[in-house]
Amino acid sequence: MSTQSRVTAGLLVIGDEILSGRTKDVNIGAVADFCTDLGIDLTEVRVVSDVEESIVEAVNALRQRYTYVFTTGGIGPTHDDITADAIAKAFGVALPINAQARAMLEARWKETGTEVNEARLRMARIPEGADLIVNSVSAAPGFRIGNVHVMAGVPVIMRAMLEALTPTLKGGKKVQSITVKAAVGEGTLGGPLGALQNEYPDVKMGSYPQMGKDRVMTELVLRSSDEALLAEAGEKVRAMVAAAHAKAGIQPPDGE
Repeated sequence: MSTQSRVTAGLLVIGDEILSGRTKDVNIGAVADFCTDLGIDLTEVRVVSDVEESIVEAVNALRQRYTYVFTTGGIGPTHDDITADAIAKAFGVALPINAQARAMLEARWKETGTEVNEARLRMARIPEGADLIVNSVSAAPGFRIGNVHVMAGVPVIMRAMLEALTPTLKGGKKVQSITVKAAVGEGTLGGPLGALQNEYPDVKMGSYPQMGKDRVMTELVLRSSDEALLAEAGEKVRAMVAAAHAKAGIQPPDGE
């Protein structure tokens, strides 16, 4: 994939509850699916605790490296929700109550009879210069500053924020994939597959053993945005697998 068409992303998952195991993260998969659908190459995922310095360090590293950065978690009303503070520090800007965010929240609270208090107003603190990310679920907005998109950790809210972001993001070339099934183990295919990967550096080739079958199985997955190159590499991988089956005297798996 050419560097001109490649759009990349890094994801920062924030929260002690993730690292302790108390909360099982599902947002990584959702963001990965979202990026794949848009042709964005999600290249790195980091998980950090609720420590301001750790968040600042990770955000500054990721935003220099990728087209987009997405963060999840830490923008709620409690004392340990410090993501907004950390993002403001990373960008060197103030963190005031945002009038638009406050109005959105207070309109929702009026509907639900919710008290306006200092803790809840923490969710209206937005770094100066940031744009809001609409939250259609609970009204408390996320925000975008530079190439960093800050979202809630609650999965249903995070997904709603992703949908709101979609029109603002540019996608890369759509990545296509081919799966080739082999009835031999990875050890048999590793050498020739590595040689083919070197021959086709712009086609990502992965090898995935399938456990719990009646016989040894390996799935080879090829991915590229160049359909012609992908097809060419796919034919060579199929030929490699067929040769391995013939050598071992094995019938190919169904569908191959």
